[in-house]
Amino acid sequence: MPLRILLALALMLAAPLVFAADPLSIPAITLGTNAQGAQEYSVSLQILLIMTALSFIPAFVMLMTSFTRIIIVFSILRQALGLQQTPSNQILTGMALFLTMFIMAPVFDRVNQDALQPYLAEKITAQDAVAKAEVPIKDFMLAQTRSSDLELFMRLSKRTDIPSADQAPLTILVPAFVTSELKTAFQIGFMIFIPFLIIDLVVASVLMAMGMMMLSPLIISLPFKIMLFVLVDGWALIIGTLAGSFGGG
Repeated sequence: MPLRILLALALMLAAPLVFAADPLSIPAITLGTNAQGAQEYSVSLQILLIMTALSFIPAFVMLMTSFTRIIIVFSILRQALGLQQTPSNQILTGMALFLTMFIMAPVFDRVNQDALQPYLAEKITAQDAVAKAEVPIKDFMLAQTRSSDLELFMRLSKRTDIPSADQAPLTILVPAFVTSELKTAFQIGFMIFIPFLIIDLVVASVLMAMGMMMLSPLIISLPFKIMLFVLVDGWALIIGTLAGSFGGG
């Protein structure tokens, strides 16, 4: 929300300068033809479109990268440990963002090399840059998407003109990718939950055998779960497992 407010204020401040240059025209919406005969929008309109696209960055980060799987696994881990607010949501989100940047670095490098740098050098148009940027992102998502999930959304969309999975549009690929990521995240979370669940069961059984019905098993099991997690170097195992799970990407 603060970013959107700043962008809106910037546009409002820049508008008088744009109209002052030529009050009888609006240079932000001019359309020209390049040397190859293709139509191009003016640079000012392209900047406006880019600034508008910034509002979609949170959705892009959450739904088209490894962020979804990582943040869900971290949340399940916190629940398995029995810690409600430690680590805090801000810490988990920050860890997930930086781990996402680490995992997605090869994809972002391809986008920068194939699309962003040629566009900044004015070697390709904005439309070509967007098309080239989609390729490495779609390759990553396809590598992590189950064929059953992709077939499900292709069937729901009733599209019969898609010859292969790699030619599926983002409107089909993104929900299929998110569905696969949710399933994978819950599978990893289930495996994480098992050892902590065993500790809870053992502690509850011991307390019942000792007749200590009024004492909450969570209070007793929490230090044992934290001790187990620290002894096995849990954070390194979890982060290594998450990074390794994207090895096919």
